[in-house]
Amino acid sequence: MTMAGSEQQANSELPSTMAAAGGATVLQPSLQAQAISAAEIALLRSANILLVGMRALSNEIAKNLVLAGIGSLTILDDQVVTEDDLGSQFFISELHLGMNRAAAAVTQVRTLNPRVALHIDMENILAKPPDFYSMFNMVIATDLDLTLLSNINAACRFVNVPFYAAGSHGTYGFIFADLITHDYVIEREKSNLPTELKAETMTRSIVGTRTKEESGKQIEMVTKREIYSPINLANTSPLQSEHLSSRRRKLQVPPLLTCLRALWEFQSLSRQSIPTHSHADLELFTKLATEKHKELQLPAETLRSEFLRSFLQNAGSEIAPVTAFLGGQLAQDVINVLGQREQPIQNFLLFDSEESKGPVYALHPIFPPLDVPIM
Repeated sequence: MTMAGSEQQANSELPSTMAAAGGATVLQPSLQAQAISAAEIALLRSANILLVGMRALSNEIAKNLVLAGIGSLTILDDQVVTEDDLGSQFFISELHLGMNRAAAAVTQVRTLNPRVALHIDMENILAKPPDFYSMFNMVIATDLDLTLLSNINAACRFVNVPFYAAGSHGTYGFIFADLITHDYVIEREKSNLPTELKAETMTRSIVGTRTKEESGKQIEMVTKREIYSPINLANTSPLQSEHLSSRRRKLQVPPLLTCLRALWEFQSLSRQSIPTHSHADLELFTKLATEKHKELQLPAETLRSEFLRSFLQNAGSEIAPVTAFLGGQLAQDVINVLGQREQPIQNFLLFDSEESKGPVYALHPIFPPLDVPIM
């Protein structure tokens, strides 16, 4: 079906596309171009990225990465272009009906930046062994079910390759990141107090510092390290205690997280991509959503029937402004990660265009308190 046309862990160095609001880290709806160093440009130009799937969201990701000037992009898709694709994808036309989606799109993608090496792969992703992923610096999988995402994620971890997953459902969408272990640098004016090498959160630590002089000022370059969890663990992990510490905070958690978990469980149980309008499907999805909401320890009144109805009506569809936003945010995060700068997504971004909100939640298995040594 096609329709045309965390909150992050608290930190004081939010990326320019994020802003703290009401205790949450919310992505802003516009991207600002940022100057990058020669070293970061070199890293970008040497990047070899795999993009799995070629629908509206992947179109946006491919467009942004190719325009940014990555070294190589491989587009993998074993599906053919259908009439549903024509309403939301801008790299294809009616002339491509029945063609492989990756093969149909690659000509137009190439016109964006001829310097980027483009490759297509028309094989089913399930046929790929783990060492297939070792040739890439980054793997991005879009619009797949949780089983496929988990399999790709596991293969990427086996060969130590960072992984992103993303999906859109009409006015809703998500981005997930598993960078395994990622170091990045933030710059700030040097303080009179020395920066302590220590854990800041359950997943983030300060691991190094150095200084430089810039415009007569002492600038401190702080290296931080984030650790990540695979998507199968993130999907079953509880919300962090800070989001459950009061009723007010619980009410701020969007029911989109519940519905995504319910959808993935529904797909696993029914072998269907989205629920139909049958009574059995609607009853099963509602039951699963209610169970997931309870597991997250969220108030029952935040899972309203109106939201369930809206999510089901949007499931599986594509809306251009939403895919443009998600694709831009994911591509910007990839560029920052390749350049090892700024706080990356940690680790689950939820986007609701009707609310114009994109909170990021750190979903991980239970960690010991920071003051308890890890044995």
